[in-house]
Amino acid sequence: MDYSKFSDRQMVEAYISGQESILSAIIERHQPRIFGYIMMSVKDKDVANDIFQDTFVKVIRKLKEGTYNEEGKFLQWTMRIAHNLIIDYFRKNSRIKMVRSTNEYDVFNQIPVHDRNAEEDIIRKQTHAKLRNMIEYLPENQKEVLTMRHYQQMSFKEISEETGVSINTALGRMRYALINLRKMMEEQNISLSI
Repeated sequence: MDYSKFSDRQMVEAYISGQESILSAIIERHQPRIFGYIMMSVKDKDVANDIFQDTFVKVIRKLKEGTYNEEGKFLQWTMRIAHNLIIDYFRKNSRIKMVRSTNEYDVFNQIPVHDRNAEEDIIRKQTHAKLRNMIEYLPENQKEVLTMRHYQQMSFKEISEETGVSINTALGRMRYALINLRKMMEEQNISLSI
């Protein structure tokens, strides 16, 4: 059956009512954007595939439990699930084991010496990680627009259609999100000059 004319809402309702075969059409419709967002965040295809699968396992579970109530906003709801799984992945992998130097083993002899560009790259990555963390503190509507614009590379027209607000409202939310991020960055003395 051709589901291309079905809205997300109709497809979700059909799935919930027992049409299990429609699930592959839902996944196919949103796979490029969701997988692209995950891949851009984790930069590892195997990890991205795992998170993508975990995202839809969670989507299926929530649909079957009847806890989905984001009428007309299936993509954003799924993106939020993927985003949370990405955060979980980074939290889990940021627990670094401490290695201490001894008389026989010096940690600093094991660290390769790189030029200043490597150091700048580390600082840039840390700054971007802090910035991603700050985004979590934005009001939900600002965070949503910022995520859609920068991480999902959606146009303001697409954001307007997905969120059900005017383009001017979407632009305003983006503007306030950037203002709030700048304030937080100033408070924590964070610079994006690198």
